[in-house]
Amino acid sequence: MLTVLEIIKRTTDFLERRAVESARLNAELLIGHALGLRRMQLYLQFERPLTEAELETIRPLVKRRGLREPLQYIVGSVEFCGLRLTVDRRALIPRPETELLVEMVKQRVAPAPARVLDLGTGSGAIALALAGAYAEAAVTAADLSEPALELARENAAALGLSARVRVLASDWFSALPATEAFDLIVSNPPYLSDEETDAALPEVKDHEPRNALSAGADSGAALERIIRESRARLAAGGLLALETGLAQHGRLLAAATAAGFARAESHRDLTGRERFVLAFA
Repeated sequence: MLTVLEIIKRTTDFLERRAVESARLNAELLIGHALGLRRMQLYLQFERPLTEAELETIRPLVKRRGLREPLQYIVGSVEFCGLRLTVDRRALIPRPETELLVEMVKQRVAPAPARVLDLGTGSGAIALALAGAYAEAAVTAADLSEPALELARENAAALGLSARVRVLASDWFSALPATEAFDLIVSNPPYLSDEETDAALPEVKDHEPRNALSAGADSGAALERIIRESRARLAAGGLLALETGLAQHGRLLAAATAAGFARAESHRDLTGRERFVLAFA
């Protein structure tokens, strides 16, 4: 019978041959998920023989990862800003860069906003993180994709936040009353071009929803539209916070000025790349 450690080693070799990044970590997380064990628990059981039933549980998960399906979709969840979120093909996988956007907002928005809007909410990650951070805020999570909205509703319910998070089908601002204003608008919209999406890793281009990745031929189109339409939707002193693509900040800062924002700032992510735009009403 094969032990836990032997299966980890075999799985690691299999994933390396298929060019999966961090193959050993992926192997441990997949096997731990299949066995219902955390990584530290897995380490304590390295010499334990695995039953055939346990191997049958592990094999299809490893096969899926070998086909470059994202690990998060296989295990079905991800940690985001201290929240455990369900994730699947209905929406993008929340990234660490987006966690940084949420942290930047929390550092800058005081007193707490009464009304928050997350445009292009996907899994609901940003909206739910901000609802958790601002206990009195009324949060709206908008998206055009009904499957993504279903996922956001499921996550809100699982976290006990359904009463404070309104999940709304909307093409950006289209379904919102013209008179409705917000203290904070946050968005991580599609900001890749079709060409950039086609050049992405298989985990991204072959498995995540393309309409949440690519803005089409003009990668900055969705961002510019949000900037243009946000100014009239922000209360005095409000903030628009955006996650963006690379090499877009010149045009986005100019768009913010043209839209009438008092000032706009460009901020870098942890790799030093221009990633975020903050515009102040």
